[in-house]
Amino acid sequence: MDVLERRDSRAAERVIVNDEAIDLLEATVSHDVLLLLARRQPMARDLREVMAALRIAADIERIGDYAANVAKRSIALNQTAPVPPAANLPVLAETADELLRDVLRAYRDNDAALARTVWERDVELDGLYTSLFRELLTYMMEDPRNITPATHVLFMAKNIERIGDHATNIAENVWFLVNGTPMNEPRKKGDTTSSTVMTATPDERR
Repeated sequence: MDVLERRDSRAAERVIVNDEAIDLLEATVSHDVLLLLARRQPMARDLREVMAALRIAADIERIGDYAANVAKRSIALNQTAPVPPAANLPVLAETADELLRDVLRAYRDNDAALARTVWERDVELDGLYTSLFRELLTYMMEDPRNITPATHVLFMAKNIERIGDHATNIAENVWFLVNGTPMNEPRKKGDTTSSTVMTATPDERR
């Protein structure tokens, strides 16, 4: 978000390159988990610890991919005039960042209650994404020249929303790690973009 707001393509490129470090760390965790499973054959809580580490590392690696994708889109966006609805992206990103920070703290502290709070807040992020999605569609309908830059913003927003989904995945793994039972409740969904229908106004139809 910092490089997006500053329209700093060089800094965005550094974000993209840094994704490789996360990939390497995730591969290291996966390797260590496989060795541990083969040599120690952990059971019960120990096994849950090992499996949680494997799954959470994979979620964090995907989050890194989404951050890199946002950075790539920001470089393309820097070639166009600013998109007014993009001003709401930092609000979406801040919420996703809060969820990620809280869920990693929950993992560190074995805090199932905090993990559940993160799980429940995903619907809040979905709502923010849906609102921005509709705003971007309206912006694109106003002028076809807005379509390309607004599409970049739309993909960036979706990547940020997906970061929230992975934070929710981590929350479920923390819950299972601590309690030994999965969350059996269905996730609440606030993302209604798949059913959004935009209609032209009478002036636009003329």
